[in-house]
Amino acid sequence: MRLNKYLSDVGYCSRREADRLIEAGRVSINGKSAALGTKVDAADEVRVDGKAIAAKTDKVYIAFHKPRGVECTTNLEVKDNIIDYIGYPERIYPVGRLDKSSEGLILLTNDGALSNLILKARHFHEKEYVVKVDKPITDAFLKGMREGVPLLALETVTRPCTVTTVNPYTFKIILTQGLNRQIRRMCEAFGYEVKRLQRIRVLNIELGDLPRGKWRHLTPSECEKLKVLTGKA
Repeated sequence: MRLNKYLSDVGYCSRREADRLIEAGRVSINGKSAALGTKVDAADEVRVDGKAIAAKTDKVYIAFHKPRGVECTTNLEVKDNIIDYIGYPERIYPVGRLDKSSEGLILLTNDGALSNLILKARHFHEKEYVVKVDKPITDAFLKGMREGVPLLALETVTRPCTVTTVNPYTFKIILTQGLNRQIRRMCEAFGYEVKRLQRIRVLNIELGDLPRGKWRHLTPSECEKLKVLTGKA
């Protein structure tokens, strides 16, 4: 098994974060510094920052209402990082991210396999947002957003998506991809500025009435359905 997958599967961090740790020289196998792509087996001793890594037996699944200003990073040196903000007693990490100026639902877990399944772009998993913009929404704006928007900075065109109006300045959008600052870039392409962006759903998990800055454990039924939707069940 590749080292980054091992660190993810035992619940230490995501594969992406594991790659960063390995590149920084913070991971060792049997006392020797590890490299990207290194493989490990059950007999190997893996350490991060000198501490032995053991598999987590209990999986943790959390829904968090992220306020603006909180950074979705496990780097504790970053001010207002999500890990310190929540203060959960076990090591968990965010599934994907919401940018610092956005708010709403983000999932956190120590289940690396589930996290990777949620994040895989080819699975087209739905995420729903409520967005307020700086001027009245037009039919042309809605049509363009729905059909796909060329994003020159990212050299791509967004996938067709569902967009519905809430009021003259607010719309809901359901995305099946997660490009960097995607909604903000899409709006900018039509001359709109996002004033507020809130994620209200990830697959079957809804933000609901969870207060801003608070978190809750997912219910057993939510976890079961989430695993079915991602193919982990």
